[in-house]
Amino acid sequence: MITLYGIPNCDTVRQARVWLGERGVAHAFHDFKKQGLPEVVLDAWLASLGWEALVNRRGTTWRRLDDATRAAVVDAASARRVLLAQPSLIKRPVVQWEDVAFTAGFDTADWQRRI
Repeated sequence: MITLYGIPNCDTVRQARVWLGERGVAHAFHDFKKQGLPEVVLDAWLASLGWEALVNRRGTTWRRLDDATRAAVVDAASARRVLLAQPSLIKRPVVQWEDVAFTAGFDTADWQRRI
């Protein structure tokens, strides 16, 4: 089963869920604001995708961080700390595909190849 991680009020997550639904792709949705972000899941994402692919530096949550916090995100360990404290900083959606691979973001061409 495909698992899509994100927050329901994110436009990109909404688009991704609609896209999957229109294609009849069964998937589970994990709202990491309500259901939490398990550390083991974040660790798997960091190992698979790398911290730079997960930190959304374009979003409002990043812009709201103080300069010192933003400057301190320099490696996987520092990114892990800030992502656990502020899950909204994660580039969304993160998808765990049936083959256990992970992706971050919504790329229709890549997704089409995967389904």
